[in-house]
Amino acid sequence: MRVKLAGFNIDADILRRLDPGRGRHLTPETLSAAYARISRSPLAVDQLRKKACQDVEKARRSNQKIIFEMGHHSVAEHAVFNFDIMGVSRLALEEIERFRLASYTEKSQRYVTLEGDLVLPRELRAPESRKTFQAIVARQNRFYFRAFERLQRRLQHRHREIARSAAGQRLVEGWAKEDARYILPLATSGQAGVTVNARSLEHMFRSWRLSPREEVRRLAGKLHALVMPIAPSLILFPEPTDFDREAFAAIDGHFAAARPRPGQDLEIVAATENGDDMILAARLATVGSLDFGRALVRVRKLSPARKKTLLVEFFRKIQFFSAMPREFEMADITFQAVVSASCFAQLKRHRMATLLAGDYAPELGFSLPASIRDAGLDDEFAAIIRTTDEAYRRLRAAHGAAADYVLTNAHRRRVLMKMNLREMYHFVRLRDDAHAQWDIRALAGALAARVRRLWPLTAMMLCGKSRFAEEYGNIFSAPPAGAAPEASPGQEI
Repeated sequence: MRVKLAGFNIDADILRRLDPGRGRHLTPETLSAAYARISRSPLAVDQLRKKACQDVEKARRSNQKIIFEMGHHSVAEHAVFNFDIMGVSRLALEEIERFRLASYTEKSQRYVTLEGDLVLPRELRAPESRKTFQAIVARQNRFYFRAFERLQRRLQHRHREIARSAAGQRLVEGWAKEDARYILPLATSGQAGVTVNARSLEHMFRSWRLSPREEVRRLAGKLHALVMPIAPSLILFPEPTDFDREAFAAIDGHFAAARPRPGQDLEIVAATENGDDMILAARLATVGSLDFGRALVRVRKLSPARKKTLLVEFFRKIQFFSAMPREFEMADITFQAVVSASCFAQLKRHRMATLLAGDYAPELGFSLPASIRDAGLDDEFAAIIRTTDEAYRRLRAAHGAAADYVLTNAHRRRVLMKMNLREMYHFVRLRDDAHAQWDIRALAGALAARVRRLWPLTAMMLCGKSRFAEEYGNIFSAPPAGAAPEASPGQEI
């Protein structure tokens, strides 16, 4: 066996210093070209890479032929890019981060004290629209700073013991920021680090160029201009197709648009029937090389007590960090929820699930942090929301989707989401934890309770990390072996 490190991410500023002339070998295209040849060449992989580096133009022609003519787009996945994206709105970040096969780290409004930095969308730069926009976001930001100061004083008084240390003071300050930010507009400036392969980036370009917001379309152009000199042979289809533009046209045209109406905050839309049996049958079919139908019949013949015994034994050695096996993906649940922008900012990170989000809509109301009410700031908060809604309606009539920039982190949207039980375990462990943010914790806790009722056997250990030892003790009348969850108060994951 031979293993070699073929490459790794290096900061582009370092590359420029090492090679001021920007030599043509400084491109990830050579990796894609070399790896594409593995299936048809007798040469070792490291020799293929060496040959690709010796003739970059030939490597590029090879990539174009393999990707464009032969349709093997997967070779573009071997080229990876890192982007610093700065000075973009919270609203644009939602579009940037909606793709599954990429990695994102975003500036958190929970941990950074904001300075009132905003993105003024170009659609709203006409004098009257700009005046409306600036007036409402200025009022929102003034409230943010005042609410932060009051909440911080109250929390420091309430948690005097915690606030004695520097770490405790930072924690209490974070709690104050966490709730004060609910009044901030979606125009608030943010930044993110993004890591993505060339194939996914090409898909992003097509999607972003169809965005209703000029900011996102402009971002696509800027990133495309950065990548093309480095890897022109890997980005072949950056423009949206007619299918991208028009696939839903007839369907959307048939169903007349209607304004959203308030409804249940959480509703189960669909769930796998007998999910416990499906998971057990999937395991039996796999290890016994059985036809799934026969495996399911065998599982259904087991008594409820026997099934419970089998799954109790399955969970006996579980740890709070244990990943559920792939068999747990055989049970799906689809739910609909009305969530705030603050909640959605965390929900969108669970990218292996299916997440379809509607527009933000004032008709769906807003989420008010309990601390704002306790501090006596709820009336002023609600008054600002009402003024924001009025400004939104005026801007919406004139500028369409650009009006969303004035809406706040408290405003709500309806989402449709599907998770399998494996992903649900991951979601609930993080988001129903005692240290999770209160808004998404409420959603995760309500979901966990419903899933446990649906699939009481396979979901018996579905809980947040902070409750793991308690739930384990309820089942086994003994503490779990091994590591315990680390206490990390206030940590957002």
